[in-house]
Amino acid sequence: MIGHGFMGAAHSQGWRVAPRFFDLPLAPEMDVVVGRNAAAVAAAAEKWGWRESATDWREVIARDDIDVVDIVTPGDTHAEIAIAALEAGKHVLCEKPLANTVDEAQAMTDAASRAAARGVRSMVGFTYRRVPAATFARDLVAAGRLGEIRQVRAEYLQDWLMDADAPLTWRLQKDRAGSGALGDIGAHAVDLVEYITGLKVETVSGILETIVNERPLMGEGVGLSGTALEERGPVTVDDLALFTGRLSSGALASFEATRFRTGRKNALRIEIAGSLGAVSFDLERMNELEFYDATLPGTELGFRRILVTEHDHPYLAPWWPTGHMLGYEHGFSHQVVDFVNAIAEGSQPEPSFDDGLHIQRVLAAVERSSTAGSAWTPTDS
Repeated sequence: MIGHGFMGAAHSQGWRVAPRFFDLPLAPEMDVVVGRNAAAVAAAAEKWGWRESATDWREVIARDDIDVVDIVTPGDTHAEIAIAALEAGKHVLCEKPLANTVDEAQAMTDAASRAAARGVRSMVGFTYRRVPAATFARDLVAAGRLGEIRQVRAEYLQDWLMDADAPLTWRLQKDRAGSGALGDIGAHAVDLVEYITGLKVETVSGILETIVNERPLMGEGVGLSGTALEERGPVTVDDLALFTGRLSSGALASFEATRFRTGRKNALRIEIAGSLGAVSFDLERMNELEFYDATLPGTELGFRRILVTEHDHPYLAPWWPTGHMLGYEHGFSHQVVDFVNAIAEGSQPEPSFDDGLHIQRVLAAVERSSTAGSAWTPTDS
């Protein structure tokens, strides 16, 4: 695994736990975690259960005992690492968004296609697909329970940047992150809508806004949040993204991604309305799905809460007795399960790098639309 921050902890949990609950056809071994700071990455290795640590990802990729490379670094390094790993014959799992630009994502997808011809697999980590309630929503749509999809609303709402004196992190720098709320969390909203509905976003019209334009520089002497510091740097990404998308069926979808929605901590909300019913999902209530069956008599209509903890629900058979909740970390175990099964079967894991490239094109189209004044913009250019 290359990288060991927030996502490093989450992915480590997935690799460590999945083989202990699921009967996997291959046994993942957590060999090496890689980071730039030798002391910090050694501590991460000990804490999360990796056998050893290293500071040179190129040397690790060249090793014969490494079969899989898991990339959890900032977006500006994804393309170089993933392409090198694929060319070295390693299966690759790469965090989302796939890259910082469409050109980088295209290069990664081309490398993945060449590698696939040699039996080398690749996958992008849109983990929320693997929250059982979200997967179950997809199953209901696929079974026709919602009928014709007519309208979609998707929001990803956070407030962790509310404090204007919060430090300038890499997520607020375009050269490191590619974009702000749009790519960081908006990418999840787009992918989850497409996954649940089975439809693609084909054109968009949107606007991006940076609410706080400069922040304290990180480094020695930076105080706690709320402490005004003299040295400040520019925020070069968006804080808020609002856009409309037309899906491949012709239906309209509205999207919002923000890290300034006061009081919302991690609210990924998807509501899909069809001719026969509707579903509503909120990540802050991740074990629940609301379902509306419009075919019932008028006296019985209304959204009903489904507790998605039955063993017949997606991914849940190996876990706890009915009613015992899962958490954020379980999606990463499910990601490992699907990735390892695909490698063993010799099949293409999903979402593929090609799927990640499509999401990158959607993000780029939103940026172009915002620059052009919210003009309708195709995602295939």
